[in-house]
Amino acid sequence: MIEVPREARAQSNAPDKTENIIPGSRHRGTILLIAALGVIITGAVAATFGSVAIPLETLARMIVVKLPGAPIAVTWQASWETILFDIRLPRVVLAGLVGIALATSGATYQGLLRNPLADPYLIGVSSGAALGATIAIVFSVEFAGALPLFAFLGAIGATFGIYALAQSDGRATPTTLILAGVALGAFLSAITSFLMFRSDSAFRSFQIIAWMMGSFSLSNWQQVLILLPYLALGWFVLFLHARYLNVLQLGETQAQQLGVPVERVTLTLVVATSLVTAAAVAVSGLIGFVGLIVPHAVRLVWGPDHRFLLPMCALLGAMFLIIADTLARTLLAPSELPVGIITAFCGAPFFLYLLRRKREVLG
Repeated sequence: MIEVPREARAQSNAPDKTENIIPGSRHRGTILLIAALGVIITGAVAATFGSVAIPLETLARMIVVKLPGAPIAVTWQASWETILFDIRLPRVVLAGLVGIALATSGATYQGLLRNPLADPYLIGVSSGAALGATIAIVFSVEFAGALPLFAFLGAIGATFGIYALAQSDGRATPTTLILAGVALGAFLSAITSFLMFRSDSAFRSFQIIAWMMGSFSLSNWQQVLILLPYLALGWFVLFLHARYLNVLQLGETQAQQLGVPVERVTLTLVVATSLVTAAAVAVSGLIGFVGLIVPHAVRLVWGPDHRFLLPMCALLGAMFLIIADTLARTLLAPSELPVGIITAFCGAPFFLYLLRRKREVLG
């Protein structure tokens, strides 16, 4: 168990002005439970939509009948089970997990770097993943799981590259991390664009563009199993450091005076967050706005305490991306929109609405 200095614990437990003026923030356990139920209901409803509409009651019966000894007669077509269990459920589950990963990564980057615009795209992790995927596509690396693997390696390589570039005298500050992330991200994006330009195949260029807009059209249980351990490990580390993130909001100097090992905490959080982001991008492509809009929405409504912010971002991020993916595959059916377009269309107006509504409260 990570031990937080007593002064830092007292500081992180101190009520902030948002906690005093926002009703309901003292009932956080209830709010989290309601949000968790909301994720389950959203996922179930999302699984009923598609070219074959499955009634919600029938969907519930199809799941319950899988339980040993369930006294339910099968009254639906056999093909519905294939549609539900092999196509829609893995897609819904994967969208939820990617939403958890991107939303919590965005919240952590914003807290760690004390920059409200920080997210996996700004820090350059997504650009590394994009370059890795582009290399796999352009050079026709076609073994099973090649694209996620190369995207993952690209993201991890970018993370360590950014951290190495940001270090000065053996330490990296939030400012240098952001600057190094922006610079290296731009450089990696330039390499990606060059490879697309030099590609001799229009089909491969289309593959790269489609991947960079994000999609869950090829989701399966194998991708869920690929993402799950990285997400669980990374999220566990992030949650253990929630109190440290609260103390870091006071500034690096004051955090050090309170006994927080800023350098070690920064490195741990950057690696854990990038690991989670890389795994998510590897299975879904580049999906913007989730890591930016969801943490902002949670912070504006419920305050900046990371002990609550991180789990709430995880739940709302899952719900947001499940809804966005459902819209992406149904709005123009039988065609399918890239989910990144939906997140941009939904995220920007929602953020502006919250910002306008809460600006008088937050000052």
